[in-house]
Amino acid sequence: MNEKQKNYKPRLILLSDLWGIEKAEWIFYYANILAQHFDLKFYDSCDLANIDKSDYLEEKLHHQFINGGVTKAVENLLQQETENLNILGFSIGGYIGWKACLAGINAQHLFAISSTRLRFETEKPPINCTLFYGENDAYKPDKSWFDKLNIKQNCYPNHGHDLYKNQTIAESICKQIIEQIK
Repeated sequence: MNEKQKNYKPRLILLSDLWGIEKAEWIFYYANILAQHFDLKFYDSCDLANIDKSDYLEEKLHHQFINGGVTKAVENLLQQETENLNILGFSIGGYIGWKACLAGINAQHLFAISSTRLRFETEKPPINCTLFYGENDAYKPDKSWFDKLNIKQNCYPNHGHDLYKNQTIAESICKQIIEQIK
């Protein structure tokens, strides 16, 4: 094994939730662990989607994502990422990752946390998909959706949509990512 092979780290891109970098202090729970094993790159989903943050309210941001923002984010991601990679997406970021995988981004694995919009999807990307939800997230896909798309359901008991902001959950998810990609 040569020096380059010894130092090789698989690529992992992180796609933020709907709030973007402004409210992503929790991302360090993931980055601190994953940077030891992967070549990391962080994307602010709002920037990818050309979201106007001047009215920084959840409803306003969500509306922009659903009305063309996700499509724009996927287009931008496909232009910027042409090499082999893995994706970790948070909430809307996981949905963007899913759509990018369906559009042919060169990904081996998609990890999506609290990506509730996936419940409307009827086609699974042709890669490994690992999804995480809080048991109490009212908008997570139901059991029949997981069965129909043949995806394992990973639910964390006593947690809701924001479970990814919990340090213990982050450590648990990072461990699974490392085990599945290495």
